Amino acid sequence: MTGSEVVVVRPRRALVMCSVLAVILLATFVVVAVLLRGSDTGVIFQPSDQAAMIGIGVLLAAGTMLFATARVKADADGIEVRNVLLTKKFAWSEVLSVSFPDGASWARLELPDDEYYSVMAVQAVDRERAVAAVRALRRLHKAAWNG
Repeated sequence: MTGSEVVVVRPRRALVMCSVLAVILLATFVVVAVLLRGSDTGVIFQPSDQAAMIGIGVLLAAGTMLFATARVKADADGIEVRNVLLTKKFAWSEVLSVSFPDGASWARLELPDDEYYSVMAVQAVDRERAVAAVRALRRLHKAAWNG
């Protein structure tokens, strides 16, 4: 291992699933918006109602895509974890271990005082990629603690 190794991990299957769901949500809201004008419910829908419905679809699709932005970036100095909305940086000296408990959806950093921080970028559904990512993170952690 070189001292300049950088590990960057992003979820793969979550990206695919979020993209598919975002497209479905947006398409559904666009179809509903288009059909609003032609419905015979007694309510008069305006173009502004259609635009609002499409806007809601865009917001829901964008919110869904937030789950695909998870990322972990680690080097010899520490690890930076970006989950859905927050990014947090840890020095390796703050991290006791990198674990992936049985039945967990994603990996986590074990911290002092029985605390942990979830690493949503390393997901169980990514299978072998998740195993390789945890091994690489553990290798960096071990090198930092031994060096």
